[in-house]
Amino acid sequence: MFAAMERKELRAVFVIGENPAQSEADGAHATHLLENLDFLVVQDIFMTKTAELADVVLPGSASWCESDGTVTNSERRVQRVRKAINSPGNAHDDIQIILDLAREMGHDWQYSSSEEIWDELRSLSPMHAGMSYKRLAELGGIQWPCYSEDKLEPSFLHGRLWDKDPAKRGRLAPFSVVIDEPPVEATSPEFPLRLTTGRRLDSYNTGVQTRGFDSPLRFGETIDVSPEDAAKLAIRDAEIVRVSSLRGSLEVPVRIDKSLRPGLVFMTMHFPDQVNTNLITIDATDPKSGTAEFKAAAVKIERIKERVPVAGE
Repeated sequence: MFAAMERKELRAVFVIGENPAQSEADGAHATHLLENLDFLVVQDIFMTKTAELADVVLPGSASWCESDGTVTNSERRVQRVRKAINSPGNAHDDIQIILDLAREMGHDWQYSSSEEIWDELRSLSPMHAGMSYKRLAELGGIQWPCYSEDKLEPSFLHGRLWDKDPAKRGRLAPFSVVIDEPPVEATSPEFPLRLTTGRRLDSYNTGVQTRGFDSPLRFGETIDVSPEDAAKLAIRDAEIVRVSSLRGSLEVPVRIDKSLRPGLVFMTMHFPDQVNTNLITIDATDPKSGTAEFKAAAVKIERIKERVPVAGE
């Protein structure tokens, strides 16, 4: 999406359940692109930083408890979701929002239930054809593909590729030699540390949802540094330091992590209102997978001032 926005191919964008103003790499640039759209619509259950930039905000439902339907998890298992409570205020079910938009565009679609919508999907998608609501409930979910209501496919995909019978095996699974390529942004004497970003156990993405509750595991944003690098830089736990890349600078507390190797530092994007990590990450993409490479930015750490000792030290 952002590549198309760079090329000015997208002048209107509809964002559903995402917060790219804070989740995208090189966050200042991402926000600039969003601010310069002709029209931005955001559908979400929270007023995110992205929603604050929108021309129209559509308040959606929390589908896991406020909607009837299905959800597909990472192992391809389709499961039933049942409505437990009504949506608050002016929030609408996601399907209802789609129907309302369609009606405004001249298509008055009518459905009596979520099951009717699901059955229409099954009629159009062969891999879901055998997944009736009844079977999903009885079996506690079904993995796709499921072509028929009287049988289940193996739980793993592409088993035929290793069948002993060459006639059943068909074409062999392709294997390719991959040449290792270093990150786009190399470390240098000016930016000698490699920043990688990721998640912590109790938090999720930009923290819009997980910051709504307390956790004994949560300690806020830090820059995690190996003991060797901490000694080299003469920095200590809880000291506020300046972390900089070619894109900008942040001030963040230090956390010394014995599991990190020298030269590697770690941050998350869970607390952008406290420390907006993605202001310093890189928006390059891997040419093979197409995924972002902001887990590989070159940074430097500078001391701001002498750390004030805490009581007991």
